Amino acid sequence: MTRSKFIINIAVSLMSLGVAIGLGAYAFNEWKSRQTAAATSKDAPPKAPIADGNTPVRISAEARKNLGVSSKPLQLSTYFRKIEVPGVITDRPGISDRGVVAPVTGIVTKIHAYPGSTVAPNAPLFALRLVSDSLHTSQLELFKATKEIEIARQQQKRLEGLADMGGIAGSRLIEIENQVKRMDVNVLAYRQDLKARGLSEKQIEAAANGDFVAEITVTAPGEQALKVAEVALASAIEGEPARLPFSFELQMLKVELGQQIEAGQLLCTLADHRALLIEGQGFKKDMPLIQRTAKEQLPINVGFEVEEGNNWPALPNELQISHVANLIDTETRTFSFYLPLDNQWQAYSQGGKERLIWRFRPGDRVSLSIAVEKIENVFVLPQAALVREGPEAFVFRQNGDLFDRVAVHVLHEDSTSVVIANDGGPRKGAFVAQNAAASLNRVLKAQLASGIPTNVHVHADGTTHEAH
Repeated sequence: MTRSKFIINIAVSLMSLGVAIGLGAYAFNEWKSRQTAAATSKDAPPKAPIADGNTPVRISAEARKNLGVSSKPLQLSTYFRKIEVPGVITDRPGISDRGVVAPVTGIVTKIHAYPGSTVAPNAPLFALRLVSDSLHTSQLELFKATKEIEIARQQQKRLEGLADMGGIAGSRLIEIENQVKRMDVNVLAYRQDLKARGLSEKQIEAAANGDFVAEITVTAPGEQALKVAEVALASAIEGEPARLPFSFELQMLKVELGQQIEAGQLLCTLADHRALLIEGQGFKKDMPLIQRTAKEQLPINVGFEVEEGNNWPALPNELQISHVANLIDTETRTFSFYLPLDNQWQAYSQGGKERLIWRFRPGDRVSLSIAVEKIENVFVLPQAALVREGPEAFVFRQNGDLFDRVAVHVLHEDSTSVVIANDGGPRKGAFVAQNAAASLNRVLKAQLASGIPTNVHVHADGTTHEAH
C-alpha cells in the first residue's frame, strides 16, 4: 500500500466517525426533548373541548326543577320597540282640586268636615256668623222695599174706587203703579245680592219678612256646577257598584274655629281623584318618537310603584297619550306629555262615616315604556332565555332531557325582553327554555370539560349507546 492510499483511508475513517458522532448527538437531543415534552404534558391540565352547535347538554328532571327551567313553544308575534322615560301622577288642572271661599265676611263658628273626610255635593262645610255691614244693609233694604210695596199696593186698592167715581184723577193711580214697579226692581236687586253672597232662597224670603240671617252655611259645590263627566272606576270589593258615586275629599283646611275671615278668603280645598293624569318627561331628542306614538296611538306600558293584589283590581297595562305639551323646560331641557288614568278605590266606614281609599295619588312616580317602532314576524323571549359569548348569542332548544344550544340573530333587546329574527334558526313551535340560559351554558361547558359525551347513555357494565 502506498503512502497516499494510507492517508486517504485514514481521512475516510475520520469522516465516518464524525458523522456517527453527529447522528448520535442528534438522536440523544431528540430523545431528551421528547422526555421533557412528555413530562410537561403529564403535569399540565387537559384542554377542554370546544362547544359547538351540535353538542347538547343533558339536564335531568330534578336538575331542571332545581334550576327552575321553563320551556315554551316559540310563537311568532309583533313587538314594539320601546324607550323608557320617567313619569309622575298629577291632578287634572282645573278639575281635580277646587277651592271653597267665604262668600261674606264672618267668623267661623262650626266646621263640618276635616282633611280626609268624604264630602258629597252640596254637603255643609262651614258655619259663618255674619259680621258684614253690607250684608245686613242688603237684608234691611230688602225688608224695607218689600214692606213699601205692600203699603203702595194697599193704597192703590183704596184709590181704585175713588178713581172709578171720579173722585181723583186716573194719573194718581198710574203714578202709584210706577212706584210699585220701581220698588219691585229694587227688591229683585237685593234678592240677587243676597243670593250671590251664599244665602238660600229660604233665608232670603225670611229676610224679606224681617227675620234677618245672622249665620250662613257654606256648602260644597254641586255636581251640576262642575260639569264633570262620570268616570267608570273599578271597585276593589265584590258587590260594590263599579261606578263610584260622585264625592269630594277634603284635602286641605285653611281656617280654624273662631277665626274671622274676609269675603273671598280660601276656606278649604276639595279634591276629586276619580280620574288623574300621568305626566311623562321626555328629552328633546325623544320628541319625534313620542309625537309619532301620540299620533299613531301606540300603546304605552306603565310601571307603578304599587304592588299587585291586596284585594285591588288589576293594574292598567296599556295607556295612550292624550296630548303633548308645547313647551320645553329651560332648566331640565325636557318636555311633558300626558296620559289619562282612571283611579281605583276602596270604601270603609269609620265612626259611622264612609271614607274612601284611592289607589293612585298625585305625586306617585311611574316608569313609562313607550312604543316607538313596530317589528313584525319575530320571536319575543324573556331576557333570561338568552346567553352571550362574545359576538355570539344562543338560546337552548329542549328535546326531552337534552337541550341544544342554538345560535340566534338578536334584532333588539331591552331590560326585560329579547327579539329574535325568524331567519331559520329556532323554528316556530320549537320548545325553548324561557330562563336559566346562563346556567344551562355553564352546565354544557362543565360536561364538555369532563370528557363524558352528553348524547350517549352509560350503563353499569360500561357499555354505551346513543341517547334516544
